[in-house]
Amino acid sequence: MTWQWQGWQGLPYLTCTLLKDWQHGFFTQPFYPRTPESLTEILAKGAITYRVKQVHGNRVLTPSEIDLERQNKELTDGFSCGDAIITNQQKQAIWVASADCTPLLIGDVVKGNIAAIHAGWRGTAQKIVPHAIARFQELGSSLENLRVAMGPAISGEVYQVTEAVGAEVGSSLFKKEEIDSPKAILMELQEMFNPPILPDIEEGKVRLDVRRINQLQLQKLGIQEEQIAIAPYCTYQSPSHFFSYRRTGEKKVQWSGIVN
Repeated sequence: MTWQWQGWQGLPYLTCTLLKDWQHGFFTQPFYPRTPESLTEILAKGAITYRVKQVHGNRVLTPSEIDLERQNKELTDGFSCGDAIITNQQKQAIWVASADCTPLLIGDVVKGNIAAIHAGWRGTAQKIVPHAIARFQELGSSLENLRVAMGPAISGEVYQVTEAVGAEVGSSLFKKEEIDSPKAILMELQEMFNPPILPDIEEGKVRLDVRRINQLQLQKLGIQEEQIAIAPYCTYQSPSHFFSYRRTGEKKVQWSGIVN
């Protein structure tokens, strides 16, 4: 089994065997309102905790860059703005928050580099995951050594978006000269194997599988299917385990983190 439920004081969180070399967890809503600093103590006592103010973009930061912004007071609400953190340093815990967006944890089984990424539809459209992979390569990682775990997120079968949003996210898989008409993009995506876009009964709407788009982005980079694991859980359809902004409208999150 690629995904396992773990327990801490009776509370459940998920781990992935692809990331067995690291302490990590996709935590559930019963842990709310614990902070990443508190959750780090569950995974690795004494590790330094890093998180960012998530802005649905494609900015990838290292802890050193976060520390520098803190020293220079270039912060928003006390945190650097970004949606991913990558590190090659020991005893650093990196965290992202999500409710329906996709949390990704990535590790390099040779170099030990790790990343935590928040990929909503906007960040996915802006290719945040390929941006993070580029930073892995800057740190000396080879693509074949990366292991990617995508945690619980809203599933494509229930995530209704406008055709414009579906086309914007889907366009991240194509070069502009290949295909640029929104209708053509949607048609191409719907005809794929395991399509990331599904039809919707409402006019002008489609169903969008953001995790599948991220998987396809990774595969276009050359990362193989067996290097990627997608959690078989939907935040929208699992109210006992996960917060879902689409389901309740509440601004509550669950945290996902990994420690070097």
